[in-house]
Amino acid sequence: MVKSVLQTNSRFSLFEKGDSIVIALSGGADSVSLLHLLNFIKEEYKLDLYAAHLNHGIRGEEADRDEQFCKILCKKYNIPFICEHRDIPALAKERGIGEELCGREERYAFFESAAASRNAIIATAHTASDNAETLLHHLSRGMSLGGAAGIPPKRGNIIRPLIEQTREQIEAYCAEHDLEYVTDSTNLSDDYTRNRIRHNIIPQFHQLNPGFEKAALRFTQSAAAAKDFLDECACRALEKSRTPFGYDAEILKKNHEAVLYNALAMLCGGNAEQQHLRAIAEIMPKNGAVSLNGGKTAVCRQGILRITEERSQENFLEIPLCGAISFEFGDTIVNAFIDNSKLEIKLVFRTRQSGDSFTFYDRKITKPLRKMMNEKKIPSELRDRTLLLCTGSTVLWCMGVGYSAQGEQMRRENGLTIDTAEVPHA
Repeated sequence: MVKSVLQTNSRFSLFEKGDSIVIALSGGADSVSLLHLLNFIKEEYKLDLYAAHLNHGIRGEEADRDEQFCKILCKKYNIPFICEHRDIPALAKERGIGEELCGREERYAFFESAAASRNAIIATAHTASDNAETLLHHLSRGMSLGGAAGIPPKRGNIIRPLIEQTREQIEAYCAEHDLEYVTDSTNLSDDYTRNRIRHNIIPQFHQLNPGFEKAALRFTQSAAAAKDFLDECACRALEKSRTPFGYDAEILKKNHEAVLYNALAMLCGGNAEQQHLRAIAEIMPKNGAVSLNGGKTAVCRQGILRITEERSQENFLEIPLCGAISFEFGDTIVNAFIDNSKLEIKLVFRTRQSGDSFTFYDRKITKPLRKMMNEKKIPSELRDRTLLLCTGSTVLWCMGVGYSAQGEQMRRENGLTIDTAEVPHA
């Protein structure tokens, strides 16, 4: 199995020589095999190994037994043991979620913390059998192509060296190397969805195909490749349809439905359901709005699609431009400069006011700011929050549009420059 795992590592670039790895150790056959295998190749690959175990506080004495087993095992292999305790039942009740989900969230938060402080990657012991169970679980819930991709061999700093090994192969490896492991009693119960799939559904697939887990793995890897390709297509589609204030719905709508839905999912932050994506696609040829999860709304007006988020609107004071300045406006950093040594007029950054006008540089046509914003398809909900540089009622620059004729003249004669960038998020 060592040779097979190293082939998996080579295929998916999971770890390199000299890496530090935090191994998620539960004490079960899968994680014990992973610990043993990585310890076996530790010298050859010059790996720094750590083992992390989270006591969920669910199974009482049995959970304490697992913790003690892992501690002794790590001492045997001279691998540093990291352990913490969580009261998962209490946390799940406090958050209003199931214990299974809460346990997973706390587990990964613990692993991430342990890895970050050691500049390490995280290795979990997910197998081809886990991948098959995940695939069927996703299928039962009406999965997307992302769900069909199953468990990825690598996600961020999390690697899964055993992902191409079946549970049968893991148990054979344990027997070959005389490895002891513990059994979680909850794995024997059908109270959890994954256990029902493992105990009742997977055996039926084995009757059809004894190599079902490997077949499922090939399918999920093909689905993952297709998903990667669609992601690339969706990114190109979004870039092609991008406007200063959203996305051109007509251009975006011309894409294949699979690319379109993938692009819409990206805009929604990846947490939109299929019914939401379908509803957004339906409003794109016309005006409309679709409420999304997390207080977001998909809005299509004047052919421009945007994802909006409810925010409190703060009063914006006028900021004079005199020399060089830098300030934040919402999610934008504004850096501006003008040589005002020969400038006698007052320039201020502000939002729109009644009577503002904008002269197009290329056409030398002056229009009320309201009509300019309408022509440029600036969403109505953004117009009172669009940053302007003005002198009196003359607009010199408009965020998302650029310089007016008068602003362009000042750019050439007085070195007026205005640069914007997104405020970096922690």
